[in-house]
Amino acid sequence: MERKAVRRRVLPGIAMITALAAGVTGLAGCTDGNGMGITSDQKGGGSTAAPAQPGKYRSLPQPCKAADSKRLKAMLPAADSLTTQQREQLYAGTAEPSFDGDRHVGCRWNAQAPEGTLLLSVTFERVVSYDRAAASDDDKAHTVFVRRLTDAHLPFPGITGSPSPSTAPGASASPAQPSGSPASAPAPASAPPSASPSAPASAPASPSAAPELGSRVLEGLGNEAYLDDKLSPAGASAAQSRTVRIVFRTSNVLVTIEYSVQPSGPAAIPSSAETQDKTRQLAQALAERFSE
Repeated sequence: MERKAVRRRVLPGIAMITALAAGVTGLAGCTDGNGMGITSDQKGGGSTAAPAQPGKYRSLPQPCKAADSKRLKAMLPAADSLTTQQREQLYAGTAEPSFDGDRHVGCRWNAQAPEGTLLLSVTFERVVSYDRAAASDDDKAHTVFVRRLTDAHLPFPGITGSPSPSTAPGASASPAQPSGSPASAPAPASAPPSASPSAPASAPASPSAAPELGSRVLEGLGNEAYLDDKLSPAGASAAQSRTVRIVFRTSNVLVTIEYSVQPSGPAAIPSSAETQDKTRQLAQALAERFSE
């Protein structure tokens, strides 16, 4: 009888322990590991950043038709001997071969004039980021632009402020010379006729030297831009040719314009100011075309 009583007391105790153990196991399965009883999302989707939106431009215009005919005629004057059909072919340009017209397109022009050979090319490149969670299309295009800027051996846009301070000391040095020459200033005052002709003669000298700026970063053209001006070395018989290249970025598109002037005579040197001005005018017109 005593054994039966013991069994009756032990069995309910074992059942209670089993029930408690099952309850603890159930609670452990419902908690998030912190004992708060809240089920957590094991995917962690909230911590991942949303991918950037695609770039502004999804396609590219035709470069042979994007250039303004008026500027083309100014950059590529046709010879008088050309017929109307030949002139139309000249300004129509020749499209460059492309495997993807929405990613990379280009056009070239070639004009033969008595004064020399004129070459012009326009290229559009649309940059696409294949991982927009890490970088947007614009960021990727900026990276490509910086790489080309580096290849051209030009300073980054943020460093353009350093050359101006360096020229400032030079400008302060030039005033220092006039400060030391007031003694000679009265002498020109005694001879006003000779001083007045000398002033105009020196005035044109400074503007003629100013356009020879060479390669540099440009402002006010697209999101960022630079100009690369190169003059071929002089030869005994070959003429020096000048090539001006402008590259600018607008959103996720890079535009490259290259204008080359090759004189027919070895003594002629293409003007840097004129070549740069024509190239920049075309670049500004194309930038406005993209902003439409």
